[in-house]
Amino acid sequence: MKFNDFALRPEILQAVADAGYEIPTPIQQQAISIILTGSDLLGIAQTGTGKTAAFVLPMIERLASGRAKARMPRSLILSPTRELATQTANYFATYGKHLNLTMALLIGGVGMDEQWRLLERGVDVLIATPGRLLDQFERGKVLLGGVTILVIDEADRMLDMGFMPDVERIVSLVSRNRQTLMFSATMPPEIRRLAGAFLTEPREVQATPPATMAAGVEDHVTMVPTRNKFQALRRLIETQEVDKALIFCNRKREVASLRRQLERSGLNVRDIHGDLDQSQRTQALDAFKRGEIDFLVATDVAARGLDIASLPCVINYDIPTHADDYVHRIGRTGRAGQEGRAFTLVLPEERRFVDAITRLTGKEIPRLEIPGVAAVAPSEPVAPPRRSAARNGARARQEPPTGSPAAPQPADRAPAERRPPPPRVSRAEGPVPVRSGRTAGPVVGMGDHVPLFMRRPVPNAELLPKLSDD
Repeated sequence: MKFNDFALRPEILQAVADAGYEIPTPIQQQAISIILTGSDLLGIAQTGTGKTAAFVLPMIERLASGRAKARMPRSLILSPTRELATQTANYFATYGKHLNLTMALLIGGVGMDEQWRLLERGVDVLIATPGRLLDQFERGKVLLGGVTILVIDEADRMLDMGFMPDVERIVSLVSRNRQTLMFSATMPPEIRRLAGAFLTEPREVQATPPATMAAGVEDHVTMVPTRNKFQALRRLIETQEVDKALIFCNRKREVASLRRQLERSGLNVRDIHGDLDQSQRTQALDAFKRGEIDFLVATDVAARGLDIASLPCVINYDIPTHADDYVHRIGRTGRAGQEGRAFTLVLPEERRFVDAITRLTGKEIPRLEIPGVAAVAPSEPVAPPRRSAARNGARARQEPPTGSPAAPQPADRAPAERRPPPPRVSRAEGPVPVRSGRTAGPVVGMGDHVPLFMRRPVPNAELLPKLSDD
């Protein structure tokens, strides 16, 4: 099957040919014809399968006739991240270049003056992240009653990032007389429930089984001690001859710290994470794509939706805590039938995450030993977490471990006598003596640990100086 077999306008087919494509991917073969009929669609497809073009091409065909009204976009695409929204906008610019369609992009971290001017005139396509769209809706900059095609892209990522309440509100603002397309890499029960609420008699297509790895990706895990983690990364880059790689960390502060360490090691490296504004993130990503930098350190903000052509290697400096994220990270390499490599550094206490990935993918990940780095044996026990000294220090000093003899006392020293605990006091026992020689009244509810200052007697009220009525 070829793109010419679809009922697409010559202008669209010309743009596809200009981009160098002739044969549609499996998800495109299934989805394009369904979307052209106007039916709702639930698509299960991972990144790298051609999913974006699968809905962009038929949307352009359906939007080619008609005209937008002021502040009322005709179609709306919701994306979980700025990067994915920007990439989708690039697809529309590529495939719609021979048609007179207008587009606006609502994302954080960029100036909005130009986008407001476009919305004021009316746009055919509005691509937005949920939070920024609701913000502009509250300001009256955009109206959603004219949306006839709604796309919810990366729905499972929306759910993971906590955007679903915003998405549900946006759906309630869009006309009921619409076509809704929902795409997700995985299909957990919550996504199924939302699909039932958002879609009407949807057709379902599935390009690949959920959580499957690309056939061309060769991945390995390396067990390393915590103290040797950065050394392991440097030796991995050297011994595996990694010239270019996307390196993932779990937290933003680790991204910045690792970038500085790699720079001090003489590597050409940049970072990308949520604290950078959009222009900085775009510059770093573009420089990486052009080959101006060799290593890009990133959080999961770069894990989905980014199309980096010919990326040879992905390194998980931190193993992801969710197995799905492993699949999406590794999916940055080995795209479009190419070969790729992936390496993951695993600390002894993180073996459970490897087990979760294995259960999800149904595939054992081969182990790789890095020369010059102390290896962790597969059966090496994980030391239990140390208890807080404040909570357990007294018990540790007073009691020997279970099953071990008490520490021997020197022959010339008699064991220290334990001071007997103070007598328990009840309400009926009356005053008790204290060190000062004075007496205190009965103490109730404090047990054996009453501080001395609380046992001091209260002065007789009759001996206190009387205040003047004046």
